[in-house]
Amino acid sequence: MITAVLFDLDGTLLDHEGASREAIVATFPDVDPAWLVPRWAELTDEAVDRYVAGELTFIGQRRFRMVALARELGLGDWDDARADARLSGYVARYKAAWRPFPDAEPVLDLLAARGLRLGVVTNGDAAQQRSKVERIGFADRLPVVVASSEAGSAKPAAGIFLTACAALGAEPHAAAYVGDRLVTDAQGAAAAGLTGVWLDRSGAPEPSALDVPRITTLDALPPLLTG
Repeated sequence: MITAVLFDLDGTLLDHEGASREAIVATFPDVDPAWLVPRWAELTDEAVDRYVAGELTFIGQRRFRMVALARELGLGDWDDARADARLSGYVARYKAAWRPFPDAEPVLDLLAARGLRLGVVTNGDAAQQRSKVERIGFADRLPVVVASSEAGSAKPAAGIFLTACAALGAEPHAAAYVGDRLVTDAQGAAAAGLTGVWLDRSGAPEPSALDVPRITTLDALPPLLTG
């Protein structure tokens, strides 16, 4: 029986993609969004992967993205000061655009009403990730936030999932983990002994030979856990 549910944050509870899109378009208003938005997302994925791997610091991964983008836009090689100046505007806009997905709050409340213990497991900077949880109004609902910058391991490694289970007082076999990335989230959690659930908001057809449950909206989570 499932007694605890852990969630990924960005892309699962918080609309990171929407906030990032809004912020980068406002930061470079003269650049075609059709190119800018996907390219910024690619640079972000690369930078965050390098940050999680310990190759870049938190501010370093931000600078990497901005310097690389400026170079590709033909704006020259920016030093740290120039990158930080542009980053300050981007980060302020990004924070202002933090919003939960519409299906997040009702599902958290329903699961809490059933007596399930809830928390977050996230790859990223602990201070920023907790700030996100607070900003979108979920701090009371999600009292446990385990971030890779503090946990000593990062998804999909088993350690971070097990640390979160211990924090919630739940055995891995009695915990579910829900995230929007198949390998990093759902399959990583399943390999650690949890029930891994893939939240696929893409609208694409379900892949064949899928080895974890797939849902396309958080509304489908409570019935899945009950079943």
